Formats: sequence, structure tokens, C-alpha cells
Amino acid sequence: MTTARTADAAATVPAAPRRTGEADEPIGAGEPDGTGAAGAVRAVAENARRAARRLALSTGGERATALRLIADRLSAHTGGVLAANAEDLAAARAAGRDAAVLDRLALDRARLDALAATVRSLADEPDPVGGVDGGGVMPNGLEVRRVRVPLGVVGMIYEGRPNVTVDAAALCLKSANAVLLRGSSVARRTNAALVAVIRSALADTSLPVDAVCLVPGVTHASVRALMALRGLVDVLVPRGGHDLIRATVRDSAVPVIETGVGNCHVYVDEHADLDKALAVLLDAKTRRPSVCNAAESLLVHAAVADAFLPRALTALAAHGVLVHGDARVGSYDPAVVPATEEDWGREYLAPELSAAVVGSLDEAVEHIRRYGTGHTEAIISDSQSAVRRFVAVMDTAVVAVNASTRFADGGQIGLGTELGISTQKLHARGPMGLAALTTTTHVLVGDGHVRDGAAVPEA
Repeated sequence: MTTARTADAAATVPAAPRRTGEADEPIGAGEPDGTGAAGAVRAVAENARRAARRLALSTGGERATALRLIADRLSAHTGGVLAANAEDLAAARAAGRDAAVLDRLALDRARLDALAATVRSLADEPDPVGGVDGGGVMPNGLEVRRVRVPLGVVGMIYEGRPNVTVDAAALCLKSANAVLLRGSSVARRTNAALVAVIRSALADTSLPVDAVCLVPGVTHASVRALMALRGLVDVLVPRGGHDLIRATVRDSAVPVIETGVGNCHVYVDEHADLDKALAVLLDAKTRRPSVCNAAESLLVHAAVADAFLPRALTALAAHGVLVHGDARVGSYDPAVVPATEEDWGREYLAPELSAAVVGSLDEAVEHIRRYGTGHTEAIISDSQSAVRRFVAVMDTAVVAVNASTRFADGGQIGLGTELGISTQKLHARGPMGLAALTTTTHVLVGDGHVRDGAAVPEA
């Protein structure tokens, strides 16, 4: 058996340049599980539905206690989880998975400790359920309250990201939702180990164990079965590459909260502080290239291109970043690869970056509108008028002003953690924290009220 020490060493994955940001397991991959797939998935979903009904009656204190116990168990069972992760990493390497997949898959003690700390912090967050968002008393005396309630059963379809297993379970439990977890086969051992730890903790609480369920199956048949369970599953959240998200939105009978891929841009305006711009660019691109809020494209105003691009290209090269640039960018460094039309819209998820020089803020905006994915866009500028214009016209979930795109993260903006970053415009947009996992019920309180004014029928 691979030891936890080996897993710790394996968690630092070299990031070799790659040309595409493909999903680690396309949603259509694999042979059908067999005729039993739909029945097995339905049975698990029915258990989750029953658990959701029990969760709706739980108190915030009960859920907080359960989260603290889960955090303790995660810390206590590090060795078993890391051993399972080491097996997944070894299988992924043997299958020729690329560096981005390996980085997202890898766990070490530091990452597990961070996950446990996130769960503990969520336990201390205010209860998102039961709060009154608004209302009042009508002229006829009828009281109206808009109350926050759980969504019910949340289905997660995601790729090789074991952190999603813990984050989704904790967020759903805190918000009194049951969760169905369908991770990809590349992380199946790790996900199974994490869910086993979570369920063992739930077994020692007043909450139902089936509040957190791993969806059976490792091929597309189980995904199709999950997407068909309208009425048992209240909402699906796909988290991963473009193919997975597009297929889920297209094929699901269950309502979908669409999380978007991140072709995120950094625009360096003519009024930018170039030292700040370089710091933001390097953080956005090089801190962890394999995540969705990493920068994938750089746009530089022509007025500062001569001063900024030689510095930026040298610094990016020192971090091993391959730049795909237009002719103007290429004129500063022969190592720049000529950009193709495909490069402008690509989510590299690797140490690669597209770069172009633009003549104005409006030209930058038009470029982003054409190639962006509505995730996160950044402007570096000391001009308040330029910033106001950029923010006003950016049709995107997150706009960063003089700050890195890497702040598009629930943990960085006070949400504790996130289920994903929604790029749609219904119900939830941007990093999805606890509030995004609730909806509202209008509670009407009367005293025998009926329409048209008569309080009670006459005897």
C-alpha cells in the first residue's frame, strides 16, 4: 500500500505546458454501467430525499455540531484518505493524465487540514435557514413573511476535485440540504474515503447518514440516471470543464445551476500602476494555474505596452508560462508563440496565457465580450472613470478592480467556502455560498382571513 508520506510528496505536481483545458473525464466517456445503473442511482436518491425531509426539521445547533465532528474525523483519518488519494494519483499518472488533472486531484496533509478548517469555520457561520428576508402586514391584517428554506436534494456532478466532496457536503449540511455526490472515476478512491469519513461522523449525530451520499457508478450511465431524477433531485450543479457543464445543461431533466469555465482576463489600462499590474498578473496566472479563477488572457493598453510587456514577459517566462500573443506582443520576445483564434477563447488550466495589445478600454471590453465566459474579469487602473466604465459594462459574475482574479473564491470574500461559481443570472450568480443553497417560502399568517374581506362565514 502507498503510504501517506508518499502521497504528501506526490501532491506537489510539476505543471508542464499543455495546449488544451480538456475535462479529466468527459461526461460522455465510458461504457454503460448496465441495466441496474438507473435503479441503483434512484435508490440512493430516494434515501437522500428521506434524509432531506429529516434535515428540514433539524436545528442550526444540530447541524453545527455535526460539522464540527466531521472536521475532527477528517483530521483523525488523514492517513486513510491520503492512502486512497495516492492510489488515485498513481492510476492517473499511469493513464497519462496531464499536470492540471493531477494538481486538482492531489491531496496532502496541508490540503486536508485546510478542508477540515473550512468545515469548522462553516459550523460557526450563522444558520442560513429560517431567516426572514422580507414581508409585512397587508391592509387587511394578513401577515406575510418570506422565509429562507433549504433547496432539498442537491446533486453535484464534478471532475477530479476531491475538495469538492468535502466542500459540497459541508455547505449542504449547514444549509439543511441532502447532497448526492457524483465525482469522476479518476478520484473514485479518494471520494469514497472522504464520504466514508463524513458518513461515519453523521452516524454519531442526530442527523441522517444519508444526508451525504455517493452516487454509485463510474461511467456515463450513472450520470444520465442522476440527470433524469426530476422530482427526487431538486437541483444539479455541474463543476468542471466546458464539456461536462454543457452536457449537463443540455441533457438534464433536473434544474441546473450552471457554473462556468473560467477564461478570465486581466486588462492593464493606460492609467495602471505597472508595479501593481505585474503583481496582480503573476498572482492571477502563476499561483495555481489549474483552477477556474486563474487568468487565461492578458490585455494591455497600447499606451503602456512598451513599458509593461517586456517586464511582464520576462517575469512570466521565469515562472514557466508559455505566452500565445498577437504580433505586437510577439515583437517584444521571440519566445512568444503566435496566437490563433482558438487561443483567445481557451481555458488553458496550465502555465499558458494568451496576450494582446488593445487600443482602448472599449477594445478590451469588446475582446472580453467576444471570448470571455462570464466568470471573472480584472482591470488594473488608477482612473476612476475607466474603472466605473469597465464595471458597468462587464456582463460577468465577478469583476476585480486592481486585484487578482484569484479572489473570485467563496473563502476569499467571506462566504466560508463555495459550491462553485455560477455564471448564470437566475437564483445565484458568482461564488455560491450558503445563501445560494436556500430558496424562499412565503408564509401567510391570518386569523380566518378569506378573499374579499369576510373573516369567517356566518353561522
